[in-house]
Amino acid sequence: MKKDQFHIVRAEKAGVFLCRIQSTEGDTYTVNSLRRLYYWSGALDVSMIAKEGVTNPRGCKFSVQLGENDLSTIHNVIESHPVSEKALAIINDVPVWKQ
Repeated sequence: MKKDQFHIVRAEKAGVFLCRIQSTEGDTYTVNSLRRLYYWSGALDVSMIAKEGVTNPRGCKFSVQLGENDLSTIHNVIESHPVSEKALAIINDVPVWKQ
């Protein structure tokens, strides 16, 4: 696993995240550059988001993205998928949701 590769990570009861995985211990991941994907429009599931992105970026609710030096811990990871360059560009185009 490359440290600079972005992944979509889904955790039980915590949600879905875009992040770079720094290390794993069982189902606990230490990550950086984290962004929560709270709600999406134009993708069926997280594997589709990782491969294709979303087709309706303006209909999504994604948080602000934390920085490379901001380490976060995600517990109870259920699945993770490497993100394609195409999907990353689309995800990065989704504005930060604020309300």
